[in-house]
Amino acid sequence: MAQNGALLGFVHRRRRGAELFLLVLALAVGIGAYAAVGIGVEGEVPADLVGYGGWLAALVIVAHVVVRLVAPYADPVLLPVVAALNGLGLAVIHRLDLAYAADGNPDTPSGFAQQQLVWMTLGVALFVGTLLLLRDHRVLQRFTYTSGLGAIVLLLLPLLPGIGATINGARIWIHLGPFSFQPGEVAKVLLVIAFAGYLVLHRDALALAGRRVLFVDLPRGRDLGPILGMWLVSLGILVFESDLGSSLLFFGLFLTALYVATERPGWLVVGGGLFLAGALAAYKLVPHVASRVDVWLNPLYYYSDEHGAKSYQPVEAMFGMGWGGLIGRGFGEGSPQRVPYANSDFIMSSIGEELGLTAVIAVILCYGLIVERALRAALVCRDGFGKLLATGLAAVFALQVFVVVGGVTSLIPLTGLTTPFLSYGGSSLVANWVIIALLLRISDQARRPVPDLSSEPDSAADMESTQVVKML
Repeated sequence: MAQNGALLGFVHRRRRGAELFLLVLALAVGIGAYAAVGIGVEGEVPADLVGYGGWLAALVIVAHVVVRLVAPYADPVLLPVVAALNGLGLAVIHRLDLAYAADGNPDTPSGFAQQQLVWMTLGVALFVGTLLLLRDHRVLQRFTYTSGLGAIVLLLLPLLPGIGATINGARIWIHLGPFSFQPGEVAKVLLVIAFAGYLVLHRDALALAGRRVLFVDLPRGRDLGPILGMWLVSLGILVFESDLGSSLLFFGLFLTALYVATERPGWLVVGGGLFLAGALAAYKLVPHVASRVDVWLNPLYYYSDEHGAKSYQPVEAMFGMGWGGLIGRGFGEGSPQRVPYANSDFIMSSIGEELGLTAVIAVILCYGLIVERALRAALVCRDGFGKLLATGLAAVFALQVFVVVGGVTSLIPLTGLTTPFLSYGGSSLVANWVIIALLLRISDQARRPVPDLSSEPDSAADMESTQVVKML
């Protein structure tokens, strides 16, 4: 009884002061990196440092104040880590803008850092709106099937003639007037909601064991429908949109959520087998996938012009990171602009070249912190839907960072995904800010003190009040 009383008496501290202190450090990283770019490239502090730093600080402080007001028990580490990554990404994109402008190539536009700051502003606005409008994450469970349908519609939009566009071999973009958008970035958030809601309702049936093979209980044949359906959807994305990264992300996300919900290793065996079969079929039947795998296996062979220079991008990235070494060349001392799309798909190679392996490890550790804090929120969450939602959102970051960094470092074939909060891209940045808002809402709900209903009431009125609360 004493132990139970101690557990009921435990209350998470709000830690908003700690969050504010960490945000100051995060701003020092972002603004300091921006100033270091100006000094390293132009030999002086950027003229717009005060305006840029003031706007960045205003965005971060607004986010902090909203968290303090509407989610006071939320995790104090998530927002500072995200602010540091976003600030560093802006500085590296600004460095590449200066390099593109210095090259004088009219085919290479610049000004991406300013556009990215605009997208960050929109992302923070949606972050604030999500926290203000969504006061309880459990409301999202009502929209399980609506979210799934919306995700499928968004994934099909790039295939429509007139608005769909193929860029760099992948048909994952839609054009609406002057604006371009990647609907898959929003679809991944909706899919997490749909997966969490579906598995909460059906996990008992899906957890039933079937035939036992080599000490592993495989699922029943009648329960294979959901994973086969998600496998077919992933293959459809790969075949019709040539989007290897999203295909891996969505199938890996569903498999992770399914395993966490059922705690059955058999699903990993079935999912792994389906993945290997799909990968082999894609390599044999989809030219885009076969080209990526061939370039990965023989990068120097395809680097020459006589073989189409198909591996120019990953090989230049490896040369740059090798030149950067442990501590990097320093801002302005490298040539990260030699790598095509260095500000988006290959921003990690730019960081590795000018800031070194040390900075790359630090960035990966920051992503590890995001995943760890999301899983911590899942562990302390009191409802099954919140647990699966937080786990799915953690899996989104873990899988995406693994796929991106693995492709840049040639650990796995290139996939074309963006690095969260670092890479240039409005769709990805805005969607990831919304994901952080959802994680903060879940952690706030989980860390709030539980009302103590175990004590005996002192009066008849207290008895009646206690009964009403328990009914609610």
